[in-house]
Amino acid sequence: MKNIAILGSTGSIGTQTLEIVRGNDDLNVVSIAAGSNIIKLEEQIREFQPKLVCVFDEKAAAQLKVAVADCNVKVVSGMDGLIEAATISEAEIVVTAFVGMIGIRPTLEAIRAGKDIALANKETLVTAGHLVMQAAKEQGVKILPVDSEHSAIFQSLNGENPKEIDKILLTASGGPFRGWTREQMKKVQVEDALKHPNWAMGQKITIDSSTMVNKGLEVIEAKWLFDTELSDIQVVVQPQSLIHSMVQFKDGGIIAQLGTPDMKLPIQYALYYPERRFLPGERVDFAKIGQITFEAPDLENFPGLALAYKAGKLGGSMPTVFNAANERAVALFLGRKIPYLEIIDLIQECMENHTIIEHPSVAQILETEQSVYEMIDRKHR
Repeated sequence: MKNIAILGSTGSIGTQTLEIVRGNDDLNVVSIAAGSNIIKLEEQIREFQPKLVCVFDEKAAAQLKVAVADCNVKVVSGMDGLIEAATISEAEIVVTAFVGMIGIRPTLEAIRAGKDIALANKETLVTAGHLVMQAAKEQGVKILPVDSEHSAIFQSLNGENPKEIDKILLTASGGPFRGWTREQMKKVQVEDALKHPNWAMGQKITIDSSTMVNKGLEVIEAKWLFDTELSDIQVVVQPQSLIHSMVQFKDGGIIAQLGTPDMKLPIQYALYYPERRFLPGERVDFAKIGQITFEAPDLENFPGLALAYKAGKLGGSMPTVFNAANERAVALFLGRKIPYLEIIDLIQECMENHTIIEHPSVAQILETEQSVYEMIDRKHR
């Protein structure tokens, strides 16, 4: 029996993780955490019977306590509660599926408590990769990637010498606006940007995919996960989303991981690594597909990816600025308060107005995040 904790249990990754738990009788959920969705949390408590549940919102936590008074579960709230859920003694592996920088402190505390991490919260590595990877090394814990692209790289490196990597080929679908010009994107509405051609994801990550910012975040994340230079990470657009990423080695050989666009595969692989379990679902039929095509990313019309490379190369606190500006800008766009193209404009403006802090602490990372939020909020009051 493997005991797991799930941070972000009501979101896309969290609910798919629980689908895997349903299909395997040797997985046991000991703690779950979510922001404020107490209706879904109550359902999860009654089905999976965790010992501990964190609702980040205190008022929602109080309501949940009343709703599940007949259950043998401890309900906690806030950041302290989130850390308690992440460090619960019984958990062997923690699935970090929260969206945003809220995941940094719980992830670090879970590592310090000796837990393996199934990492789906890319912002943690983007902003605090220098802290997370060092802590994982010191504690001897595994960081197992759940992002489909990073899982693909991880799988492609299985049995290989990481020192023999020539470059990482990070694939991208291109999103719903592949082939569009910025002029065409001027009138993009929320509904348009949420129509991803291949993947079913949460709203924020779907918008990020449409701007190519998500691929930029993944480039920075890959730098930390695989201890490689940004210049050795190449983004390749692969519209069919069948090749999830590839690794090219010094001898010119390339190993790729392929499959249908289904997040349950990388989630299950992280939970059971190095074992491969049966996973029900559709299989790739190459005869029906006919062809797999490739393109170079369009950096002129999707400058978010170029900004990510710039932020990653500058390092220090700049990736935090890139990430925080995007988070706030996407929230404004989803709230219909700014036009689509302003997402990237705001990121660029915040980066241009930031003085880099080298090797920032968690406190400095969170202070940088807050200062970026305030800068954008002043502009859009």
